[in-house]
Amino acid sequence: MVGPIRSGRFIDGQLVHGYKAIFAFGSAYISEWDRFVKSDYANRMVVEGSSTPLTRFESNGANFLVANTATLTTWATANGVNGRQNLDGMAFNSPAPAAGKPVTQVFVRFSGVVYNRWDYDPATGRYLRFADTIDDYENNNQQYTQLTDRLTNQPIAFDNLVVLYANYELYSQGIYDIQLIGSGAGVAFRDGQAWQVNWQRGTNDVVSLTNLDGTPFPFKPGTTWFEVIGGSSTLQQDPQIWRFTHFMP
Repeated sequence: MVGPIRSGRFIDGQLVHGYKAIFAFGSAYISEWDRFVKSDYANRMVVEGSSTPLTRFESNGANFLVANTATLTTWATANGVNGRQNLDGMAFNSPAPAAGKPVTQVFVRFSGVVYNRWDYDPATGRYLRFADTIDDYENNNQQYTQLTDRLTNQPIAFDNLVVLYANYELYSQGIYDIQLIGSGAGVAFRDGQAWQVNWQRGTNDVVSLTNLDGTPFPFKPGTTWFEVIGGSSTLQQDPQIWRFTHFMP
């Protein structure tokens, strides 16, 4: 059981294209919905309905939209959209590259109601995610709780953390079309260190990273979480603690 599943956003279409993915989501604003249903991945869309793998889960009064991954696999096979895809474009290497800067804690602040923190855990070599618990409009009273997997009660942890700078294009009031295509700057974190990188992505490609000299930057084998912030975002570097603050575009 995977959830809660939220509504679709414009950037989801870019991710579906790049990763040749099945797109399960909980409806969308009309402008976003129109783009989705007219796309070449419309046959890979999964939305709530009596015959789809999405269902409602009641938990302590909450009304979550969730997916059953077993029935999602069955649905994808029956609809002819299940199969191994070409996802070339990322480089991997177990040893960390040279010349990284030690960083043990990373903050990413999107707004007073959406902010998070990543702590590097030397024991596991992974990054642990902490999410906001209260609104903090004045940026002086952040409070966090560690995210855990509801099924296993284990911490949400990733081998790589990557912060990408991308332009947020205003589509209409309150709706942004994030331009995760072309190239831009970013910061990659792995093994408790940070590297300045550049990112690239074609229309149908995954996100790849290069060092500033153009050579491929190697991800650590495992899982990766991408934070996509505005192109005008700022970075404050304290000793081993880096703070990103989101600004648009």
